Amino acid sequence: MFDANHQATLHPFDVAALRLLSAGVVMLPFLPKALKNIPTSQRGLVILSGLLGSFIPAYLFCIAETKIDGSLAGSLNALTPIFVIISASIFWGVKSSNQKIIGVIIGLIGCFFLTYANYTKPFEYIAYSGFVIVATLFYGVNVNLVHHKFKGISATSIATVAFTSLIIPSLIVLLFTGYFKLPLTEKSYLISTGASSLLGILGTSISTVIFYVLVKRTGALFASLVTYGMPFIAIAWGFYYQEYITWLHIAALCIILIGVYLANKQKLI
Repeated sequence: MFDANHQATLHPFDVAALRLLSAGVVMLPFLPKALKNIPTSQRGLVILSGLLGSFIPAYLFCIAETKIDGSLAGSLNALTPIFVIISASIFWGVKSSNQKIIGVIIGLIGCFFLTYANYTKPFEYIAYSGFVIVATLFYGVNVNLVHHKFKGISATSIATVAFTSLIIPSLIVLLFTGYFKLPLTEKSYLISTGASSLLGILGTSISTVIFYVLVKRTGALFASLVTYGMPFIAIAWGFYYQEYITWLHIAALCIILIGVYLANKQKLI
């Protein structure tokens, strides 16, 4: 997190931990009811869902964005539907048509070109994009987990148990990073902490509940198509902040989206 002078005020792990902590705290009032709605045998899987869909990706994105532009990170998010298909085939035995396979291949080719578009950047910049790709892989696995394993359980209950289980791990991370030793009463730290917490409440807890509702009503792959819009918003912000964006980036993103479209075309008809 940066201040007005673009100086870092919080460690990337602090930002991720605050985001997850606030998401968990805001869901605490719903915990008693959620525990009644989730069978004891399923609670471990719900906690795993919180780790795969939020905890691990949050840190991967924060690490990645210490080196890469937000526009690239947002564009790579478009790979999520591709990994939904791949993980469904590997872990749940879902058969894929030739069209889906072609779509996956095209999407991965687009990912390669999107990474290659940064060939003028240091190798470290390109390597750190790998953290985002791994994060989208976790997203894909988690979407299938929610779709296949939590039938009959409300989206609110799933998100509540998943996020409240991350409160203690998030506090431990903040302790180890030295967050509580920072001059937290200073304006820059207050703003950074507030922004991270707001992101957790709106961009993590509430948005996840809405997304899980979509997954349960429309299916894993169709729900994951919300990532269609994310790259365009990321690129728009990238232009605003004068990040490194070329026509090759945009062309590569279009290739990814074409792959996603082909992989999901039968669902859309």
